[in-house]
Amino acid sequence: MGVYVSVRGWLECDEQQLAAVRQVIADHSDGHYSDGWGFPARHFNWTSYVFYGGDVRVSAVDWFMDQLRAMAAIPASDEDGDRVRGLFVASGEVAGQVEWQVRGGSVTTRPTEAGLAYLAE
Repeated sequence: MGVYVSVRGWLECDEQQLAAVRQVIADHSDGHYSDGWGFPARHFNWTSYVFYGGDVRVSAVDWFMDQLRAMAAIPASDEDGDRVRGLFVASGEVAGQVEWQVRGGSVTTRPTEAGLAYLAE
């Protein structure tokens, strides 16, 4: 059967960055786990959101992290300097639970806070 990791989370960006995020997803398409990416049916107001949810094999975590790193590296598109940012929680059968923080142009891995422990139950 294999070892799986439950991955769920979101990114926040502007419309210009959203186009770049979509391109990263297309460039990494695998015809399977790529289907976990989702977008609101209609954009409203100023922040664009991108969501991911899926149970992926441990062997696919690097594939996912490559995408997150590429998305984090997308530059700010205006004078405000806002980068793509977001939070993902990964719960695994073997490695436990961590969060991946997308901010400041990179992805940081850290243990989740106790308040998120219910997601690994």
